[in-house]
Amino acid sequence: MKKIILILAIFIGVSACKTNPFTGKKMLNAFPNSQIFPTAFAQYDQFLTENKTVENTADARMITTVGQRIASAAERWLTANGYPGYLDDYKWEYHLVQDETVNAWCMPGGKIVFYTGILPICQGETGVAVVMGHEVAHALADHGAQRMTASYGQQIGAVVGNVAIKDEKSLGLFNQYYGAGSNVLGMLPFSRGHETEADKIGLQIMAIAGYNPDEAAELWKRMKANSGASTTPEFMSTHPSNDTRINNLTVWAPEAKAEAAKFGVTSFK
Repeated sequence: MKKIILILAIFIGVSACKTNPFTGKKMLNAFPNSQIFPTAFAQYDQFLTENKTVENTADARMITTVGQRIASAAERWLTANGYPGYLDDYKWEYHLVQDETVNAWCMPGGKIVFYTGILPICQGETGVAVVMGHEVAHALADHGAQRMTASYGQQIGAVVGNVAIKDEKSLGLFNQYYGAGSNVLGMLPFSRGHETEADKIGLQIMAIAGYNPDEAAELWKRMKANSGASTTPEFMSTHPSNDTRINNLTVWAPEAKAEAAKFGVTSFK
């Protein structure tokens, strides 16, 4: 038991050793870039071989152009705020994939996919920048590695409970409720926090890139209309509700414009 507690203590200590440059807070991250990036890059390449990419079209070129502008803006912000070289290990890549799913994603290290299904919601370059800023923010803040770390922590907690609890009835109750309890009280709020953080970081980056942050709330209004009535309460979801995101983005838009002004950006697409 002492050995397991020691392992847990070491795990927690190692996981809190990296600072989020955008928030100044310690990140729950036990995986260095050198460990997680090669795996992510290989998975991305495999995904591309198994899905139909859209090449040499106006939409495909727009995805790349917006992605490059967002990545450049992120590098400007990081350098100006004392993090030069933060993106040295990132290998930015942008692909549009033929799929009607309304989604986009960014793997650790900057590997990005947009599905064609999200383009009608974006309604053009600025809408793409909203989504791109959010997805790039996930990669910048190491959210993928943090989720892996949290998942390992959840598993360690289960092991510790099973070793520590000797009474068979109590152990049964622990195993019955630990998974659901740790999800609702731990993993789901953790995930929603990442989504909110990516919304805020992404908003600032898109503004620095010259895109109007006011458009972010408008895009989420369209996302809300597209999704229809949601029956999942926010506390049971991995993402904040549409209304929460719309309200947050509306409040943060002036802050994003003020941040962009520090970089000489005062007019927006």
